[in-house]
Amino acid sequence: MSGIQVARSMYETLTAPNSEGEYVPLLAESVTPNETYDEWTIVLREGVKFHDGSDLTAEVVKNNIDAGRGLYPARRPLLGPLVTNNWDEVTVSGPLTLVVTTKTPWPAFPAHLYASGRVGIMAQAQLDDEEHCADHMIGTGPFMLEDWVPNDHLTVVKNPDYWREGLPYLDRIEFRPILEATQRVNALQSGEIQATHTMNNLQVAQLQDLAAQGDIGIYQTDEFADTVYTLLNTSQPPFDNILARRALATATDSETLNEVREMSIPKRATGPFPPGSIGYLDDTGLPEFDLAEAKRLVEQYEAESGEPLELTLLSTPEPANIESGQMVAEMAAAAGIEVRLQQIEEAQLINQVLGGDYNAVFWRGHSGGDPDLQYSWWRADSPVNFGRFADVEIDRLLDEGRVESDPALREEIYADLNRRFAEELYNLWGFWSMWTIGTSTDVHGVLGPDLPDGSAPFPGLADGHPVTGLWIEQ
Repeated sequence: MSGIQVARSMYETLTAPNSEGEYVPLLAESVTPNETYDEWTIVLREGVKFHDGSDLTAEVVKNNIDAGRGLYPARRPLLGPLVTNNWDEVTVSGPLTLVVTTKTPWPAFPAHLYASGRVGIMAQAQLDDEEHCADHMIGTGPFMLEDWVPNDHLTVVKNPDYWREGLPYLDRIEFRPILEATQRVNALQSGEIQATHTMNNLQVAQLQDLAAQGDIGIYQTDEFADTVYTLLNTSQPPFDNILARRALATATDSETLNEVREMSIPKRATGPFPPGSIGYLDDTGLPEFDLAEAKRLVEQYEAESGEPLELTLLSTPEPANIESGQMVAEMAAAAGIEVRLQQIEEAQLINQVLGGDYNAVFWRGHSGGDPDLQYSWWRADSPVNFGRFADVEIDRLLDEGRVESDPALREEIYADLNRRFAEELYNLWGFWSMWTIGTSTDVHGVLGPDLPDGSAPFPGLADGHPVTGLWIEQ
């Protein structure tokens, strides 16, 4: 998320979510479907320029879209082609107009023009710069890159030609990576930094205490949150067997885990859809902690498989993850499940999950937004279905949700999807992140100004927040 937060200062997307979770035009002036939702006309705003002075045009946007799909010669993306397979053709029909046809009716298409802030439009010069594309950042956003020293700081300065009149308010922002949570709080208290963004619940508790004393400002929310959970590899033993999944689920006392490890700050997750999201359910039918039932399931699993119920649980080496892993292992042991803990660095962990070389891993994802954004992550035939489950019912619901335009019917479809996850236990849901921003008391405007169409800004923080409207009281 930190990378998206930084990128959002320099890049903008064609659409953006508002306070109701609707996707409204940003760089686009309009995004309009035909009657069957399988052809979309995108009209861009006139007069928008990139940081290098070049114009935002339909041709540049088409090239950006093609690059993300793996169809532009200068770019060779790995993930993009896997999650854009419902796009069909993208054509330029005028200097500021594109027409996109899709393989199916796709009412959620505007959400994919935002994609959690990951598809900011870059200038043609950056797009074609194969050698320096990653560090020569040229967007349309409120700030421009000044300098970047990796692992130390990245500084952006005000874009004097920004298309939204009167914005941004700040002249400069310096982003600093501070890995240790307590150091971030200390830096905020001392005035070394003026804002910090976190979902680490130890740091959240410290920020809450400081805010209660009036020492800092705070904004926090679990609206449109992402979900922290245990991702299970269902393609191999033991979790290709639902007995094993159900045994670990009923052996885990989630209430105590949340109270002890997370200080009861976040809400326990009932599924991947947080409150306020399409498909949210207060009760999805998840099994409750039941040690006696867990022991019975372990015995049944071992009798039927002829193998002990054991697994390796991966996590990054952060102390909080290690301590949570130890607590999970102790709970599992009480039911007769052996949990071996293994900590590896994040990059290696992600590669191991991609390769399917794991049993279970602490994971976080599925930030609140239109549920269709999860389509590629859960379809049986998708290479980025990390849990490797193949469920015809989930595939059916994903397909129905994708093409349905009636909001009430979409709500029902995704509620059924939520229940299916609870029934099959492909993931063991933990909690919804309580993202928190602590600021010095003179910093304001965290969520930014209203969007260009006049709607209120998006309240969620899981994908960062705009810095356009930040200002400092003099």
